[in-house]
Amino acid sequence: MKIKQFEYKPLAHYSYAIVSNGEMAVVDPQRNPQEYYNYAKETDAKIVAVFETHPHADFVSSHLEIHYQTGATIYNSEKLGADYPHTGFDEGDEVRVGNTKITAINTPGHSPDSITIVAKEDNKIALFTGDTLFIKDVGRPDLREKVGNMKSKREELANMMFETVQNKFSSLPDHAIIYPAHGAGSLCGKSMSSASSSTLGEERRENWAFKTKSRDAFINHLLEGQPFIPNYFSYNVELNKTGADNLKASIDKVPFETKLDAADLIIDMREEGKFKKGHTPGSINIQAVSDNSQFETWLGAIVKPEETFSLILDSKENRTKLLDRVAKIGYEKQLRNTSLVPEHNLGKMPELDLEHFKNHLQDYTIVDVRNKSEVEDSKIFESALSYPLNELRDSIKNIPTDKPIVVHCAAGYRSAIGSSFLQKLLNGVQVYDLSENVKKFID
Repeated sequence: MKIKQFEYKPLAHYSYAIVSNGEMAVVDPQRNPQEYYNYAKETDAKIVAVFETHPHADFVSSHLEIHYQTGATIYNSEKLGADYPHTGFDEGDEVRVGNTKITAINTPGHSPDSITIVAKEDNKIALFTGDTLFIKDVGRPDLREKVGNMKSKREELANMMFETVQNKFSSLPDHAIIYPAHGAGSLCGKSMSSASSSTLGEERRENWAFKTKSRDAFINHLLEGQPFIPNYFSYNVELNKTGADNLKASIDKVPFETKLDAADLIIDMREEGKFKKGHTPGSINIQAVSDNSQFETWLGAIVKPEETFSLILDSKENRTKLLDRVAKIGYEKQLRNTSLVPEHNLGKMPELDLEHFKNHLQDYTIVDVRNKSEVEDSKIFESALSYPLNELRDSIKNIPTDKPIVVHCAAGYRSAIGSSFLQKLLNGVQVYDLSENVKKFID
């Protein structure tokens, strides 16, 4: 049994290939299936199975596309209520991939329909735990209150997670290797390690969830301090339950225009320096110039599901790559068009006089767009008003406009989004982005 881990860094997502004796299974695949096809060719293996540990909230899976293109069988819990061709896979079920025996454990907690995939060959045991068990953490229980075939309140799911951790892995040995669906940086948990794998023995010793034996203490700890939930999460659960369209066919429908038509929203993915020097008035700067930037997360936090928008590119050559990123969260269908920044009638972001700001803080309205937990941990400016970026759109009426506004986060990425958004929403108000200069005010 050979296991290959694939990482998509912007969403801190791990997917997997299991190869044995000329056959291959894929676990929790990302939207673009090409890397799995490449690996199958590299290992001279045929893709025969796709396992979905649950309907994912933070990304769109390619399970249905892989099924149609390769004939692979999709396996998932019958509790999921999938609307695509599949074979139910719950406790007691078994399938062979080459010489590897694969079974399921029902492990509810993150979602009521979560399963852990157990792969065994010779003395090697691998656990593909999805969003149930992470390295040094467990999955959040508050994403399935309004969506999915099975709806559960967060308290009920937290209680299920306690039962899962206490009982579902007890018969498995310490040397079993844990392969989660996410690592540090994902919004599907709050304190994940940056490690990409672990052993069950190490998690029993180090993971707070295994060490917390009190049900009440476990539930309280799990529920408190979870990250925000982007707009797109519930949309992705439903989309994954149905199965997404073929990626290439879907993004090929998005036109490239030399001139943008009027749209509800215009997203400009360029580097913030270029955006500030000249941009389409009213556009929002969500940077995607780095392969590691959290473009998908913030696109899905700012733009609501099924809300139309246009995308400004840095170059026509990057168009396919950017459309692929938009499609990672299933937003390509609401993307009206793509374009380059026009040459004329551009707006600009004013440059902040840093020295004046430093010496006259009282002359500015300072808006902190960091998450609530970050603000609770440490305020950078005592006078700052806290409006987390994901809530900024709905908080606009509460922001005073009698002074120039300075927006800050922890390093500059989110403040670029927030300041451009406020410039759009507060027409006529002077809005500045403190950007990475915020680091000069952090002790």
